Amino acid sequence: MAYSKDTVCVQGGYTPKNGEPRQIPIYQSTTFKYDTSEDMGKLFDLEASGYFYTRLQNPTNDLVAAKLCELEGGSAAMLTSSGQAANFYAVFNVANCGDHVIASSAIYGGTYNLFAVTMKKMGIDFTFLSPDCTPEELDAAFKPNTKAVFGETIANPALAVLDIEKFVKAAHAHGVPFIIDNTFATPVNCRPIEWGADIVTHSTTKYIDGHGSSVGGAIIDAGKFDWMAHADKFPGLTTPDDSYHGIVYAEKFGLGGAFITKCTAQLMRDFGSIQSPQHAYYINLGLESLHVRMQRHCENGQKVAEFLQSDPRVSWVTYPGLPGDKYYEIAKKYMPNGTCGVVSFGVKGGRKAAESFMKHLKLAAIETHVADARTCCLHPASATHRQMNDDELRAAGVSPDLVRFSCGLESAEDLIADIKQALDNI
Repeated sequence: MAYSKDTVCVQGGYTPKNGEPRQIPIYQSTTFKYDTSEDMGKLFDLEASGYFYTRLQNPTNDLVAAKLCELEGGSAAMLTSSGQAANFYAVFNVANCGDHVIASSAIYGGTYNLFAVTMKKMGIDFTFLSPDCTPEELDAAFKPNTKAVFGETIANPALAVLDIEKFVKAAHAHGVPFIIDNTFATPVNCRPIEWGADIVTHSTTKYIDGHGSSVGGAIIDAGKFDWMAHADKFPGLTTPDDSYHGIVYAEKFGLGGAFITKCTAQLMRDFGSIQSPQHAYYINLGLESLHVRMQRHCENGQKVAEFLQSDPRVSWVTYPGLPGDKYYEIAKKYMPNGTCGVVSFGVKGGRKAAESFMKHLKLAAIETHVADARTCCLHPASATHRQMNDDELRAAGVSPDLVRFSCGLESAEDLIADIKQALDNI
């Protein structure tokens, strides 16, 4: 029986048997005992399923990953130590030195830096395109060595809503997967796999945890991209892996398991960005209320955005739920039940006015965080995006006066009163 997303949030991924713990158990162990070397050898050869070292896999993590997989409608999933690790693994699993990747320019500053600086040092070239690029501009960006296309459902902090089908169509026309970061929308408000996405990533640190208690990430594979049909592009998945006695992932694990198995067996083995079982437990607690919290986040975001739009001291407001917003119609297509609780806006007077406004807030805390139960705000040009120059900031949709305001679960009336008094004190 297929359950609704609300029910999956609460009970997905884990069904206890008679006498077993009702809540997901925390397997706080680095290692696992086996009776014979032969039993363990089968695990090292990927001939049997099981656990031998938490750096690769852990039962608690896998149960939580299974819930996220069910929520996104995927075939396999894994947890990572952070959203940054999830995005790195997802791209590096298919693109290596000498390869090329296309990415939306309107993405989180940390992800942009990961791609444009760190992964560039690894020999991977990135082309950044506006999320609003034409199909012709997108098509022209592909090269013979392009291995993936990457974007964010709702860009952080520009709040640009990606036309998923446009990017999926281009990626598939060129025989490469489309990878999308679904952190802001969460699977409650958008399921990119239903629109053709191949790989979905999350920073579970944000809405999924929802309480600022644990850093984490996740990767979910749709299980639909045919790696063998494009075998020459993806030798890591379609040719023998000598470190596992010549296993060919796409042949042994099929469409549904090849990507995540390779990502776990190779990248997690070698880089070790594993999720703590304790943090995975916290993530599951957050998932149990995600469907309820997202509704309130969106309601508060809508009310705050409407107030800001009506205040003459605010120069501009971006929120996909506002009629007349640049992304209103496309948001209705992909996220008819709401987008997120984050509102971006500018205060008249520019950067100094924005900084003064934030200084006078009482309920909203200035934090390098977003998508939390408690309202927080940030000046991205001075924080998360400060490594970018002015041209790069503009391409990412970040102006010097932009304030990212993340509406929590408090009373919307109290949040609006806090904003009003802060504006009064500029």
